Amino acid sequence: MELINDNTTIVDVRTPEEYAVEHIPSAINIPLDQVAQRINEFKEMPQPIIVYCRSGNRSGIAVSILKQNGIADAVNGGGLNDLKQNMK
Repeated sequence: MELINDNTTIVDVRTPEEYAVEHIPSAINIPLDQVAQRINEFKEMPQPIIVYCRSGNRSGIAVSILKQNGIADAVNGGGLNDLKQNMK
């Protein structure tokens, strides 16, 4: 994925249990149900912010929340396996 560079933040919006099983090594785990409450944390993260989950559904919702709160450089990375493929 061409967006991934040294300044990219990768966020996993799955549950802590899903994250514990497997995740992108540099990913930060912020479950979807916490995204809205943690907007200020997102605003301090290097951008772009790439968000992923298991299938792309939760990450799509998270990106919508981020964009509604002024974080324009947020991208839905899709599912974990999709993002892993795109990072190769």
